[in-house]
Amino acid sequence: MHRIPHKDPVSGGELFISELTSEETGITIRGNFEIPRYAKLDTEQLDFLEVFLRCRGMLNGVERELGISYPTARARLDTLLGALNLSPIETRERSDKNADKRKKILEQLEKGEITADEAKKKLGVLS
Repeated sequence: MHRIPHKDPVSGGELFISELTSEETGITIRGNFEIPRYAKLDTEQLDFLEVFLRCRGMLNGVERELGISYPTARARLDTLLGALNLSPIETRERSDKNADKRKKILEQLEKGEITADEAKKKLGVLS
């Protein structure tokens, strides 16, 4: 079988699925069905997703399996997330938490509750 095309080869516009058929029963269902977003990934993105899932989401496993560096694996994951129109949840949460912690540390420094060296040390842990 062929992959589902998701762009009109003439205009470049979006396509939709209009018919589903069962070989077993011969039943046909017609309508306008959305193409799943995962079907819109290119071959390289699908291959990466498969390896990522087989490695249970562990980028160090993806590194070993594909023979690539961690930054390359991370970049490919970011590209995949972008293609799926997704944003990482934990990064956003961690950034928010770290921003709050940084603010508190700087407030402590400003009030003289901690020294500059202590603030530097605490801020270094958050990086």
